[in-house]
Amino acid sequence: MKTAKQFERHFKGVANHHRIDILLLVSKNPDITLDGIAENLDKNFKTISEHTRRLVQAGLLNKKYQGRSVIHSLSPYGEKFVEFIKTFQHS
Repeated sequence: MKTAKQFERHFKGVANHHRIDILLLVSKNPDITLDGIAENLDKNFKTISEHTRRLVQAGLLNKKYQGRSVIHSLSPYGEKFVEFIKTFQHS
């Protein structure tokens, strides 16, 4: 069972519109690079880098280094949060 502190970490991780956009994009494009995220969302690379870092810290995104690229995918908790977000999008 998760503690309140663990829940707080997940909720703070997703408590930003850029991070929500990133989660939704990664859910549609697994194994997307940091460059791909920045390009798709038409945002600054450094901004996206910071937001993905926070999502990784929150346990919602996984990152994997592939040469000079960083590949992102949803963690199991990230998948649950995307499902949660989508329920609000359609209500």
